[in-house]
Amino acid sequence: MNIKLLADGYKNNHYLFEDFKNNQINLDESYFSEQNIYIENAPDFPIYMGKGKESYKREEFIKAVKIIKDHYIDTPRDIHLNGKFWHSLLITSKRDYLLNKYPQIENAKEFYNIVLKKFDWENYIYKCVLAAEYISDAGLEEEKEEEYINLIYNNLDVFNYIIKYEIFRNSKFLINLLDIIKEENYSSIFKKKILNRPDLGDDERYGRRVIFELNKKYPVVLSPFMDKDDLKEQVKKALSIYYSEE
Repeated sequence: MNIKLLADGYKNNHYLFEDFKNNQINLDESYFSEQNIYIENAPDFPIYMGKGKESYKREEFIKAVKIIKDHYIDTPRDIHLNGKFWHSLLITSKRDYLLNKYPQIENAKEFYNIVLKKFDWENYIYKCVLAAEYISDAGLEEEKEEEYINLIYNNLDVFNYIIKYEIFRNSKFLINLLDIIKEENYSSIFKKKILNRPDLGDDERYGRRVIFELNKKYPVVLSPFMDKDDLKEQVKKALSIYYSEE
């Protein structure tokens, strides 16, 4: 399947939304660059989990990570970590699927928030691509993959914070951290808001501060590359700075 890449500046084109809605994108060559990317198979997958029941959002996240892992991340990283590639795929090849699944994108604001959202940690495709990479790199047995995708979803706030820091973007660190969270029952603690600490900001969570502390100590403490037991000690130390069971 050939994906024609959009030209630079496509987000600033005021006609893009209307032409997408009216199925006229492919009729206007001015939208595209001269670059094409070939991908053997590009199946549909959920791209947005911002609304709905928790069980539905979880199912959609798991489905997206699995499909991306099986069909997209074998492309070079400069392709599947390129927002222009994903926006081009959605605009040129997924119109009918997207309008059927997310009818709210017939509204311009929702279109830009769901289909053309900036490709960073707030974008669900970005989250799922990185999750798919980590799961794939970990070399897990197939029956274990869904377990870890579930753990990522259960700890999405911490995962979102991890992917902001390049040093933590490695499979070993993430899998070890997820194991620690599960073994120590940290999930609910990590999600809790830190109270009575105005110096930390309005919406600080324990898990975020743990990652913050690990990042602050790097490279003196090489937490991204530690074995699980050593990392567990660092996590406990970081958590103890903010959290007390008393």
